[in-house]
Formats: sequence, structure tokens, C-alpha cells
Amino acid sequence: MIPGPIDPPARLLMGPGPIAAYPSVLEALGAPLVGQYDPFMTATMNETQELYRAVWATANEATMLVDGTSRAGIEAAMVSLIRPGDRVLVPVFGRFGHLLAEIAERAMAEVHTIEVPWGQVFPVSVIEEAVVRVKPTLLALVQGDTSTTMLQPLDEVGAICAAHGVLFYSDATASLGGNAFEADAWGLDAATAGLQKCLGGPPGSAPITLSEQAVEVVRSRGRVEAGIREEGDPEAADFVRSNYFDLGMIMDYWGPRRLNHHTEATSMLYAARECARVILLEGREAVIERHRMAGEAMLAGVRALGFVTFGDLSHKMTNVVAVEIPEGVPGDEARGAMLTDFGIEIGTSFGPLHGRVWRIGTMGYNARQDAVTTTLAALEEVLARYGVSVPAGGGVDAALDVYRA
Repeated sequence: MIPGPIDPPARLLMGPGPIAAYPSVLEALGAPLVGQYDPFMTATMNETQELYRAVWATANEATMLVDGTSRAGIEAAMVSLIRPGDRVLVPVFGRFGHLLAEIAERAMAEVHTIEVPWGQVFPVSVIEEAVVRVKPTLLALVQGDTSTTMLQPLDEVGAICAAHGVLFYSDATASLGGNAFEADAWGLDAATAGLQKCLGGPPGSAPITLSEQAVEVVRSRGRVEAGIREEGDPEAADFVRSNYFDLGMIMDYWGPRRLNHHTEATSMLYAARECARVILLEGREAVIERHRMAGEAMLAGVRALGFVTFGDLSHKMTNVVAVEIPEGVPGDEARGAMLTDFGIEIGTSFGPLHGRVWRIGTMGYNARQDAVTTTLAALEEVLARYGVSVPAGGGVDAALDVYRA
């Protein structure tokens, strides 16, 4: 039997991502396709690059998209920048620091990690000490780790890396768009993100930006594949071992040469362009402030419902909060009730926090007052169902107080 057309249920996605896309992003996904070298297509690619330079706060020429989810961008950056045997330093403060170390190891790096307990971030002095001790080629550092909801300060790290000749890469998948990010001012050599968090789009495209220094490293490992190679094209001995994630060839595809590498994911290009356009129309700082306000309102609401929050709140991301699951409440069952009875999704976590906390997101299109208050009202009902004493309307009132203020 052939199934009917796709018909997803209505959901309010208030977990750590993915989230609901902006309506205009969904419209962009349905725009007609054109050929990959159609003048409209190449003009759209150029427009998208310029839009993301503004989102990243950079003048980097090498600002583009990697086709694939946010992890595709991470892997492209790391396999292109890491030569086998390079020392890579990864400060780990949650699940996604472990992911960076994993990918660096697969790129055949000599990986060094430092760690702090989940729920904390690194003092810059600790990172500096490790840089001096390890002498890495690359520092790979998550900005916002949704597994712990912590936001690692980056503003002083670039200067440390520059002083010691270290490339500085940051994974901003969960933070870009909802938290400050200043690629040039902070001295980033590479940064990657995904659409499905604060940027307000679907998973499937990974914005990336590379400094001139990072581009030099990538170009020094250049190799153009047989079949499209021309006389004079590079063929480095230590070429990037991934074809799909070779940033040199991806840059040639996005650059004036338009050298064929893959067929650009046209609909995802449209979506990524619209994500950036929406942010810049509202104003980059205004979007960050909207995320901050929604995050503060949700924080006030869950506290009013009696939740104990997890982690160092002075370093919490604007766009997600973690709360301890109340004693006696079956975490997964209660989350299921939120989804089944109210159509609202909230998240659990990973590793040592799995089954201990819920993660509630307020990001992208859902960083707005009605989404916050609807979620808090549903949480209140579900908690009461499991015997938790909560003040009637307390969470919603506390959130509205934040907005009124």
C-alpha cells in the first residue's frame, strides 16, 4: 500500500533543537529549482555568502555553506585544517567537546583534551596554560554546548592563539544567532554552525567561515580530482583525505572559478539564505536580545514552578535552560505527556545528565512570548499530574513579569 502525502503533526519544538523554522524559511524551501550554474543560482550563492558575512561579523571571503547538517561543517573544517600528526587541543565541557575530539582523532591528529565538570566553562587562564603546554596546531572549542546549556566565552581566546601561532576553530552550531559571535573581533580562524537552532531553519546546511590564515592551510593541501583537473591545478602530497569535505574544492565551487564539486542543495541554499535574511532584517543585535529575553522569561518561569536549574547560570546560553527532573517524576514519561497531550517537545540530555535533567529551548522562531508561556502552562499541568505541588499560573506569571519589565 502506498502511503499518503507527508502530513506531520503540529508540534511546538521547545527542546534543544531542532526547532520550528521561520514561516518564510519554509516558503523558501518550496521555491522552484534552477540549474546549478544558472545565473540566478550563482547570484543566490553570492548573496548568501554576503549575508553570512554579516551574521558571522566577518569580512572573510571564504564564507559559504557546506551541504549537510551542522556536523558536516564541523568535519569539513577539521579534516581540511588538520594534517595527520598535528596536535589538536580540545577543551571539553560537554558532549560536543567530546565530538570535536572524536573528529580530530579520525582526522589522525594527536588529540589533547582538558575538561571541566559539566555545567561549568573554562577560565581563559586554563585554556592559555594548556595552549602553552600542549603547543597545538589547532584549538577546537565549542561555543555553546546544548548538552550542558553552557556558553564558553571566546572573546579573549583568539589573542592567545595568535600569540602562540595556533589556529582557532569554534563550533557555534547551537549558539550562532542567539548569542553574541564576533568572528573577526575575536580572532576566529574557522567557525561553523547549523540552521536548526537559533538561525531558525531546518537541519541540512552548515554555514562556515574561514580566515585568510585558515584558507592558506587549506590551499596548501589542495588537490583537484581527476576529470575536472586542469593544467597547473595543485596536487599536494598531504591533500585533504575527504573528497566531499575538502574545503579547497568547496571554495573553488563557491568562488569565481565555479569548479564542479557537487550539486549544490538548492532548496537548502534558499533556506539558509532566508535564515540569514530574516536575522538581518530584524537586526542581528535585536535577535540576540529577543533570545535573551525569551531565555530570561523561561528561566524565571521554571524557577517559579519550583525547578532547580542546572549549571553555572552566569554562563548559560540565552537559548536553552536545563532543569533537574523533580524527584518522583518519571522523566521520559512526563516528556511523553508533554508531547502527546500538548504537542510540545522538550529534551532530555546525554551522558551523566541523561535522565537527570530536561532541556528547554527558546530559540529561532520559538524565541517569543507565546511559545514560552504555552510551554510553562503545559509543564505546570504535567507536574501536577505527577503529584508535584506547583503554584497555579506561577510559571506563566513569572515569565510575563520578565516581558513586562
